[in-house]
Amino acid sequence: MTNSLNRPAGLVAIDREMARQHADAIASFHGATDLAERIAFSLRTTGRLLLLGMGGSHAVGRAVEPLYRALGIEAVALPLSEQLGQPLPLAGRTILVTSQSGESAEVLRWFAEATEPRGDVFGLTLEEGSFLAKSTPSLIGAGGTEQAFAATRSLTISFALHLAVLSALGVDAAPALAALQEPETPFFEPALAALEGVTAVVTSGRRLQGLAEAIALGLTELSRLPCFSLEGGQLRHGPMEMLGPQLGVVLFRAADPTSELVALMAASAAKAGSPVVVFDASGEPPVEGVTTIAFKPATGMAAILAMLPVAQAFMVAFAEARVADAGTPVRSSKITRSE
Repeated sequence: MTNSLNRPAGLVAIDREMARQHADAIASFHGATDLAERIAFSLRTTGRLLLLGMGGSHAVGRAVEPLYRALGIEAVALPLSEQLGQPLPLAGRTILVTSQSGESAEVLRWFAEATEPRGDVFGLTLEEGSFLAKSTPSLIGAGGTEQAFAATRSLTISFALHLAVLSALGVDAAPALAALQEPETPFFEPALAALEGVTAVVTSGRRLQGLAEAIALGLTELSRLPCFSLEGGQLRHGPMEMLGPQLGVVLFRAADPTSELVALMAASAAKAGSPVVVFDASGEPPVEGVTTIAFKPATGMAAILAMLPVAQAFMVAFAEARVADAGTPVRSSKITRSE
C-alpha cells in the first residue's frame, strides 16, 4: 500500500466504504427482520426463488443460490438483462430484484415491461429513495448508497440482508454474525507476491462460486486486466488449456463436501504452471505448491462473510500495484444507466 497522501482518490473512497462495512452489515441484518419474515413466508409458500441483478448484485445472487437450495428452495440467479431478453416464467415464484443503487437501466426497464403474471416481488438495495425501493417492498441496507467504484461494502451488506431472510427460514445466523463482529485478518501479502507476474486471473469455486465471481469482477474493474470466473467443473472442461505462468488462479474453499474438488483443482493448476492462491476456510491441510490464505473452518454464509473483506483488500492491493489511478473508472460509471 502506498502512503495515504499519495493514494489514488478512487482507492481512498473504497477504503472509506470498507472501513464501515462490518458495522453497516450488522445494522442491516437487524433492521431487516420484518420484511425478511415476509419474504420467508413467500418462499415457504412458493418454494421457488428467482434472483435478478446485474454486476456485483448478480454475483450476490449466485453466491446465495446454494444456501437457499440447501433449504429445499428452487433458487435460480439470472442477470436481469437475460431475464429481459430470454425470460423465465414468473408466475408462482418469489422474485428478489437486487440493485445497489436501485436505479440501473435494467431495473427500470424490467418494472416497465414485465407485464406477465408474476409471483411476489421484493427488492434489495442500499438506497431507500431509489426507484426500486419505491416500486416494491425492499430490504434496505444501512448507511446509504455506496459511493466508490467497484462493489465492496455493498456486497457485504447484501449478504447480510440475505442472512436475515435465511435466518427467518430457520438458518442459524450466529456463525455468520460472528464473522462480521470479529473479522479475521490473515496476512494476504504472499498472495500478491505469487501473482506479481501474471497478466490475467481466473477465479473459481464450487459452492463459493458466487464469491469467486464477485472478486473477479472487482479485480478486472480495478486492475483493468482480464480477470474472470469459471465454476470449478467448468474450468476442468477445456479452459485448463490457458493455464501457465502468466495466468493466475484464485480459488475459494470452505468446509463443505466440495472442498476436496477445490483442492484437486489447486493442485492441477499449480502443476500446469499457474501461480495459485487459495482463500481457504476448509480446515483441511494446505495444498502443496500453492499460496494459502487460511481462515477458521467455516461454511455457507459464515465462510462468505469471513473471506469477502480479506479478498476485497487483496483485490484492491492487486490493482494498486498495476494501475496509477486504480479506483477511478475510465469506461464505466457507478450506476449503469444504459444498456
